[in-house]
Amino acid sequence: AKGRRLQNKIRDLLLEHFSNKLEPDDIKVAIMGESGEDIKLSPAARKLIPYSFECKNQEKLSIWSSLEQAAENSGDYPPVLIFKRNRSKTYVTIELEEFIKLINVK
Repeated sequence: AKGRRLQNKIRDLLLEHFSNKLEPDDIKVAIMGESGEDIKLSPAARKLIPYSFECKNQEKLSIWSSLEQAAENSGDYPPVLIFKRNRSKTYVTIELEEFIKLINVK
């Protein structure tokens, strides 16, 4: 249930941020136990958000295995690991090259 709450939070934040460009069904969460990305993006959403999301809400996180899972599920898109634990902030991990691209926006 904690994982589902984090997925829903991410979906809601993305929809809020892109509310003028996307419809609610453009971003969905994966069904629990479903393989692949945790956040399912429509083609319209994928054009605006060219990333693949893995969400983890765990007290003890194996960062390396979580990053590996994110990469395995990412297909042709850069993997993004979003993680938190109880009573903590939410953090995002991406490859350094992707981070540099993000902060180098002109």
